[in-house]
Amino acid sequence: MTLRSIGGFAALACAGTYIFGFVLLVTLLAPLGFGTNDIDTSAVVAFIHSNQSLMITWNTGIYIINALALVVLVIALHAHLAASSPNWAPVTLGFGLVWATLVLGAGMIANVAVERISALAMTDPAQAAQLWEILHAVELGLGGGNEIAGAIWILRVSIAAWRGQSLGKITNFLGVLTGVGGLATIIPAFGETAGAIFGLGAIAWFIAIGLRLTVGHPAS
Repeated sequence: MTLRSIGGFAALACAGTYIFGFVLLVTLLAPLGFGTNDIDTSAVVAFIHSNQSLMITWNTGIYIINALALVVLVIALHAHLAASSPNWAPVTLGFGLVWATLVLGAGMIANVAVERISALAMTDPAQAAQLWEILHAVELGLGGGNEIAGAIWILRVSIAAWRGQSLGKITNFLGVLTGVGGLATIIPAFGETAGAIFGLGAIAWFIAIGLRLTVGHPAS
């Protein structure tokens, strides 16, 4: 199996972690207000205490597994772009590895938060809620609440691939749209909408990249 095809499967794995995250977000986690500005902190603490394994599974999927697959994809895309865009391929590698590092860090913090809050909830729910707010803010700052690092990487890959069309026009268009959506998350008024655009766009982009690298010709 070549690095190209391994990278393609890694891209599909990234898409899978996003889909997994969205499914839980709009089902089991929806009543808690995750992904919005109306999170019920007390309800979150109670939910974490009762569903510790579920929360760790969710964090591991959307952050840790995603980050590990992302590292492989970043390296594979760097190699793929090296021939057609030798000057920019190393830049995409740098931005991509930065993003993967931030995502991995967010996942580690999120899982530690679940463990600490679950234990503290039994003796001091108010303090557990306060601790969750602090650690959740750190998690969001690293990558759960803004998508700047990911947006820049996806944009940079799309722009680098545009000239030679080595990833296909549709894939590049999806990448630009996703990247712009991610950059817009820095604006508080557009945060939720832009985050949804980035997340859904990233799913489509990862799938398009995965098919391009494994099959070789879709999304042209």
